[in-house]
Amino acid sequence: MRRVWPLTLRGTGALALCVAGFVVAHEAGLIELVYFAALLAAVLVLSVISLWFTRRIDAVSRSLSPEVATVGRESVVTVRVGVRNALPTSPGTWDDTVPAGLVARARGVFPAVGSAMRGGERAVELRYTVEGRIRGIHHLGPFGLTVTDPFGLARRRMRLGGKTQVTVAPRVIELPVFRGSSGETGGTRETASTQLGQGADNLVARPYAPGDSMRRIHWRATAHRDTLMVRQEEEETSPEATVILDRGAAQWSPEALRAPGADDSFETAVAAAVAIVARLVRDGYTVEVLDTDGAALAEPVPGGDLHEIDALATQFATLTARRGDGIARTAGMFAGHQTGPVIVVTGRLRVEDALALAPLAHHSSMPVVIAAAPSSDALARLRDRGWHTGAAFSEAELGDAWETAMERGATHVGG
Repeated sequence: MRRVWPLTLRGTGALALCVAGFVVAHEAGLIELVYFAALLAAVLVLSVISLWFTRRIDAVSRSLSPEVATVGRESVVTVRVGVRNALPTSPGTWDDTVPAGLVARARGVFPAVGSAMRGGERAVELRYTVEGRIRGIHHLGPFGLTVTDPFGLARRRMRLGGKTQVTVAPRVIELPVFRGSSGETGGTRETASTQLGQGADNLVARPYAPGDSMRRIHWRATAHRDTLMVRQEEEETSPEATVILDRGAAQWSPEALRAPGADDSFETAVAAAVAIVARLVRDGYTVEVLDTDGAALAEPVPGGDLHEIDALATQFATLTARRGDGIARTAGMFAGHQTGPVIVVTGRLRVEDALALAPLAHHSSMPVVIAAAPSSDALARLRDRGWHTGAAFSEAELGDAWETAMERGATHVGG
């Protein structure tokens, strides 16, 4: 609790008048003035006492909607204050402590509360909006309440309740549609199946099993094998893509290792990774999210599962850079086999990084690099080796960088 002068401006004036009354009464010998000063002193004492004994705050709790805040998006905070008071109380003012990672105008008028002679608790609900400013974990609170007595002579300042944790996830930026064709990217949004060949006559058949529909009997295969055969069931598959977020310390400033939000370039890369995953998932891809050392940063996100995009953004709320190797190890992750689209998101991209990354283009049906602080020479080297490249020096440039990367050989944005 924070201690402040317990009297308001009006109360301070009354106290000064009380003291002056006693002094003048003593000097002038006016007994009536003593009575007046004593009465004024009693009123001041009772005003202070009333604030300490007529109102008691039992609990302060908060809830957010939505529960996870997002950078640049507002959430509604509901503060529930439990009050027990034996006498009616006058209005006061309230404020909530808001950390630097959030933006809010968390203050207002605390309403008057009527008498509850039986001492029952009454709940006062207050609401305000909060906007995420910096990705990470932040804490709201404690709750501040300033109350005055009915005469406005005394005041009491209280800090109540604990702190409420608020998770601020990176914003999900809307990117243009992924422009790779099915042949170019190794995937398609349409249904793939285990059927071989074309046409009904070439469908794969299997022996009949109890429960199979008679409408699925493959008559030609039945006649050929002299046993009841049915058409093979179709199994839907999703094309796969890989998004690699380079967290290696060499690509970022030292601040990126300490806490979320400390390095603007790293924040751009995190937002880019989430946005690209969201774009690919909307386009029907099942997306694997990896670090450059091969470690999974999240569970694979199934194609079309938009709910998992929000879950991924929440996981990335606390992501920071790490010590260790960075982009140089990425090419070896796919050595010896072909894969679908691979999108690498990195920070500082130097010529030596580009040379180390270049061989990966031969293992991916559509290799893409989005860099937050590349050199133009590095991007040129990658484009010469078949990479789609784009650079976003801020989140505002991310959409243009993605558009650029969809066109092979285009120059980077913002450079």
